[in-house]
Amino acid sequence: MPSTFFGLNIASSAVSSFQAAINTSGNNISNVQTKGYSKQVANRQAAEALRVNQKYGTTGAGVTTVSITSARNAYYDVKYWENQSSVGHFETKLSYLNQIENYYVDDGAANPGFSTLFANMFNQLNALTSADGDDNRRKNFISEAQIFTNYFHNVSNGLSKLQKDCNDQIKTLVESINSSAEKIAALTKQINSIELQGGIANELRDQRALVIDELAKIVPITAEESPVTNSHYPDMYVGGTNYIVKLDGETLVDTFEYRTLDCIPRENKVNQTDVEGLYNVVWADTGMKFNINATSMDGSLRALLEIRDGNNAENFQGEVTKAVGSRVTIKPSTMNTVESMTMADEGIITIKNKEYKYTGFEAKLDADGNIESYTFQLEKMLDSTTAKDVLGKQAKIGESVDSMGIPYYMGQMSEFLRAFSSRFNAYQLEGADLNGDPMGAFFIASKYDGTEFDFKDQTVSKDGVTDAASVISSTSNSYYQLTALNFNVADASVRDSAIFATTTADMIAQGKIDAHDIVDAMLALQSDVKMFRGGSAKDFLHCIYSDISIDTEKSQVFMDNYTDIASTITNQRLSVSGVDEDEEALDLVKFQNAYNLAARMIQCMSEMYDKLINGTGV
Repeated sequence: MPSTFFGLNIASSAVSSFQAAINTSGNNISNVQTKGYSKQVANRQAAEALRVNQKYGTTGAGVTTVSITSARNAYYDVKYWENQSSVGHFETKLSYLNQIENYYVDDGAANPGFSTLFANMFNQLNALTSADGDDNRRKNFISEAQIFTNYFHNVSNGLSKLQKDCNDQIKTLVESINSSAEKIAALTKQINSIELQGGIANELRDQRALVIDELAKIVPITAEESPVTNSHYPDMYVGGTNYIVKLDGETLVDTFEYRTLDCIPRENKVNQTDVEGLYNVVWADTGMKFNINATSMDGSLRALLEIRDGNNAENFQGEVTKAVGSRVTIKPSTMNTVESMTMADEGIITIKNKEYKYTGFEAKLDADGNIESYTFQLEKMLDSTTAKDVLGKQAKIGESVDSMGIPYYMGQMSEFLRAFSSRFNAYQLEGADLNGDPMGAFFIASKYDGTEFDFKDQTVSKDGVTDAASVISSTSNSYYQLTALNFNVADASVRDSAIFATTTADMIAQGKIDAHDIVDAMLALQSDVKMFRGGSAKDFLHCIYSDISIDTEKSQVFMDNYTDIASTITNQRLSVSGVDEDEEALDLVKFQNAYNLAARMIQCMSEMYDKLINGTGV
């Protein structure tokens, strides 16, 4: 049975409850601009009624604040995290694609690119038809040819720097993932410490959700929380929770424990033009590769991989046809011409999901000059069982990354330059210089020691067909050695403008130094001869620019779409968990009125007790 002062207890409960409500609103208003903060709500319910042994049975005991909770919607959180991965992916990819696109811009004289420089070179070549023996005209042509080669140096060096930047950013993002995993585990431990004692760690939960918001932009993640129950009584909740965060299906955080990723520099290049020290990302605890290339991967980390390693799914692939000792022969399904070869001269070849180190290779050509088969020299011998087991299996070098990244554009430049240079040089090799000596290669590949590859091991016709008798290997003096990074004019021609063939030795011997029959034929290389992707040499930039423009536009469209979706989901989240100043102001007025009314009730009860005790006492 309640005491005589029961009414005062009821009024006191209302004062305490609405005091908590006002404090909660004050906390919301204080954090209205705090990133990641979720609106908190003081949850009230009627206190348990008391039996009074009267006809009406029970009487109300006032109000009590049972909890202060954050207003969050798990559905919107999950949708936000899923979408953030796509936002991070296309946002990062678009940023790098715009930089790649800038390297190929051709604004004419103001900012000359491929088309302008290529036309200038052929204009000077055409000028030789007027006076082939004119030293100044020869020097002008050679100078334009050097400017042309320098253009490819600048573009390829810029792309190499961009690849290194991507690689460095991958390491930064991996460190960010590890830091986020550590924070999530630490916050979960703090949350459980508080909630095992009966509290609700609202602020800590907000901090944890904010970490996941930021992590979701880097990699696709899922988070699942489940209550910890008594092992003997499964329905008995003990207060703590298990919190599992998974990264593309792999557990990253398991409540208080977390895993980390590590960046391991590659010992060998995958592509011929790769910069040194590109990272493979592995799980630190197992050493297993982290599959960034999985179809379900997304986020800015995946975008960096696509830019750094993107080869348009044109990495070396083929079927093993022979395996004896340390030599493996493969019929290629890609890279079946010398122009398209982009693999490094030594590296790792994967057969049946097992990696083998190769130290070199040879290419066998068919009657049409195409590559019929490759034979790779492995570092270690294959035992008889393994040699039989790999027959008929697929082999590859590197991963098939279906995106046009830096390796793709570097490979496209190499393919064009090999096709163009081999035909240009084929004409030159038919002629003689002004001294009457046989002409060598005009366009060459520079070695690091200052010497030159002049491609004497590979005979290419004026039609661009490689002689099947040529031996093409990873070390041969062939056009495989030519890339945009080392494409140059032969040093002999730079030093002496007379070393350039415009006609044959017979014409020179006759004193006809102004003959230009070879030059006349070479002029067709500008636009009349198909040599790159079904088009002429002058169409090279059009092909490359079409690739990157389509890719850039696609990324822009997707980024805009996912950003719009992100805005919609964010608004939906804020409609639940955001702090609205007007709403909080209205709540303050409501809670103040309720508080004042409860205080008035206390005053009323006080006057009643005063009358009862002092006015009626004997």
